[in-house]
Amino acid sequence: MNHFPFSKTNLKTLYSSGKSLQDISTHLRCSVHKVIYWMRKYGIVRRSRSDAMYVKLNPNGDPFKIKKSFSRKDLFLFGLGLGIYWGEGTKASQHAVRVSNSDPNMVKSFIRFLENICGVRRAKMRYSIVCFNDSNPAEVAFFWAQALGIRSNQFGKIVQVPPQGKGNYRRKSETGVCTVTVSNIKLKSWIMERLKELSEGRLDSLVVKQTLGKG
Repeated sequence: MNHFPFSKTNLKTLYSSGKSLQDISTHLRCSVHKVIYWMRKYGIVRRSRSDAMYVKLNPNGDPFKIKKSFSRKDLFLFGLGLGIYWGEGTKASQHAVRVSNSDPNMVKSFIRFLENICGVRRAKMRYSIVCFNDSNPAEVAFFWAQALGIRSNQFGKIVQVPPQGKGNYRRKSETGVCTVTVSNIKLKSWIMERLKELSEGRLDSLVVKQTLGKG
């Protein structure tokens, strides 16, 4: 396929599939400059550098899929997940969707939000633990593994710190803090947009429409 011009449909299909300019030039057995020339000729908008990097890191598409049809039960989980993130989630990072807490039920609830509302597979979630340096790391890992239904070796190296308090605070925190993280700039952007809507007293209109009339 070294003849030119080639069809706009063919070039657009190759590019929208996630192939880079170099990939396309190799596929069509031509120079990158010719690919760029015909993309301009056909008015095919090129991805930004950040978009190109995203496609490279996610060659099979987004590693999440926001649920499109919400039951009333889903809406409760939707609100609960956003509430947890509003109070306990990392806001500064552009990429990290990260929640940390010492309560296993809160961490499990956020994991359900990620799975059932955001369509994130468990394989894409990363876990870590911070506990006191007088705790037994193996016991702490076992506790959280049992609570979350994962393997103890999924936590990696457990960070240990000196006790930060005494009495009840110390006893309540003896199993440390667990963090669940999903790294994806688009998912983070979606969550932050929903939080903005909540802070302004609004609820996403699409969610409302898809919830009406459902049990």
